[in-house]
Amino acid sequence: MTRYTSVTDTDLSEMLAAIGVGSIEELFAGIPAGVRLNRPLALADGLSEQEVFEEFRALAARNVSAEDEISFLGAGMYDHYVPALVDSIIMRSEFLTPYTPYQPEISQGGLQAMFEYQTAISELTGLPVSNASVYEGPSAVAAAGYVAKYTTPGRRKFMISRGVHPHSRETLRTHAHAWDMDVTEAPLSGGVTQLLELGDDVAAVIVQQPNFLGAVEDLEAIAGAAHEVGALAIAACDPLPLALLKTPGECGVDIAVGEGQSLGNRLDFGGPSFGFFAATEALMRRIPGRIAGETKDVDGKRGFVLTLQTREQHIRREKATSNICTAQALNALAGVIYLSWLGKRGIVELAELMLQRTAYARERLTAIDGVTPLHDKPVVREFAVELGAPVGQVLARCREQGINPGYRLGRDYPEHADGLLVAITERRTRADIDRLVAALESAVLAEREAVGVST
Repeated sequence: MTRYTSVTDTDLSEMLAAIGVGSIEELFAGIPAGVRLNRPLALADGLSEQEVFEEFRALAARNVSAEDEISFLGAGMYDHYVPALVDSIIMRSEFLTPYTPYQPEISQGGLQAMFEYQTAISELTGLPVSNASVYEGPSAVAAAGYVAKYTTPGRRKFMISRGVHPHSRETLRTHAHAWDMDVTEAPLSGGVTQLLELGDDVAAVIVQQPNFLGAVEDLEAIAGAAHEVGALAIAACDPLPLALLKTPGECGVDIAVGEGQSLGNRLDFGGPSFGFFAATEALMRRIPGRIAGETKDVDGKRGFVLTLQTREQHIRREKATSNICTAQALNALAGVIYLSWLGKRGIVELAELMLQRTAYARERLTAIDGVTPLHDKPVVREFAVELGAPVGQVLARCREQGINPGYRLGRDYPEHADGLLVAITERRTRADIDRLVAALESAVLAEREAVGVST
């Protein structure tokens, strides 16, 4: 354990003298007064070690374990089974502890893992080039926007579907503000994207497959519409449904990105995970992060190197496309181990299982009086319904029975204030779904009776 020793007054004076300033106030003189706090931080007094331990124990006791509750939450993060094989490999010291592999002569294992991961992502997305991962899904969407901006100079607008994950839309807007780009939302109609009129100022059209409401989008039509006006087509994809759907590459998409958590990474209260990024060969030199490549050494033996590194530490700053350094190599390694464990047939069987159980759950839930489907489009692992009762009270009643029925859509879609997004994975059995149906039916009935709605 590293010891932390705070800076003494003497240390502070020596550091200030070394940089040529007389005080902390002088050091920060260039910061505008309008962004200064000008008061001490509102921090409580420190606690003893024992008090901190008791506080942490109380916080931990608030967590609900998978054994205590059956959860149908999804919305981008999914409860999949992670085989023991994943931990047994990623916990090996040669993968767990090394720093960024700059020297190929001593990092062949890490570089090969990146290469195998890139190959798997390329096969999933149907696109020829993949990088060695990015930080997470929303960052991948923003990075794709950056590539589109510099591939289509002079264009100042992104068209993003309202069906793209709310966090991804928010991340893109944050980045676009700094790029002096406008972000326009394409609305949903019948659960899928309804493209607005596209002009020659659009740099990229961004959709999600399946979208946030679970509906399968027509990627071919959307990519075609984007290309007609010279814009790039970007798809944020859930990787497991891609085992059944046409790949983004087959649909003419230029860039496919997504959240990789469902590939061998546990939920872990929100992270860490990894984002994936794949594109056409024409965009290869604008892809963020790094790309591992296969080569041969002077003896003709197979070897691996970092082929492209498009960050400012390696190339001229004005030509850099990102500052991504270590990416999420360990989490991405978990992803490729998981995909190797499943195999080409296994991933299809897993997606088919989700498809069947999702269809069963959707049919059963929408048969409940007062519960209606939010749309009738095809779904794979997730679907949305409207409850004929206040969703907050329904959720509370279900959780009293040990069921978390899903994600309340009203948090991100005010037009669906009583909407519920239900996710199915292979860990949710038919018996679990039947319990969900029973709990939700009794909760909706109780709430409808409470407000005098006849059934």
